[in-house]
Amino acid sequence: MPMRKLMRSSSKIVLTIALVAGTLFPATRLANAGGGEIEVTPERAAACAKADKRYAKLYPNAPDDGAVIVKLYKYNFCPANVTVKPGTTVRWINVDKRTSHSVWLKDAKIDESERFFPEETWEYTFDNPGQYPYLCGPHWKDEGMRGFVKVQP
Repeated sequence: MPMRKLMRSSSKIVLTIALVAGTLFPATRLANAGGGEIEVTPERAAACAKADKRYAKLYPNAPDDGAVIVKLYKYNFCPANVTVKPGTTVRWINVDKRTSHSVWLKDAKIDESERFFPEETWEYTFDNPGQYPYLCGPHWKDEGMRGFVKVQP
């Protein structure tokens, strides 16, 4: 009997810790929530609208080479969700003014990119159908900076 009491009390402690951690650190809970599509909140949409304007200002004559562009701005990937066909290159462009970022397709076991600074890029060609959640190495835990690529024929 004493063992049952110990087990019950330890499970309460674990549950309490888990609830407190989820409450105190919602970005961490969100960042660890799995690999599905990213919710586009009004705040994210507003940041992405600014990212689009900044991209247009920085690259007014950007050539269309078939790559899908994802902008990194204010701890967001813009757009957060993209759907592409196999063989498509996704190019991430940092349009922030001061912050460096990375792209890490962690679940797919693809190494994290080098950190890239404002106006630098990193790209990856998705050859196989599937779902590819990704994150910014330095900012996914505290800022919830994540994105999602769906590759379908």
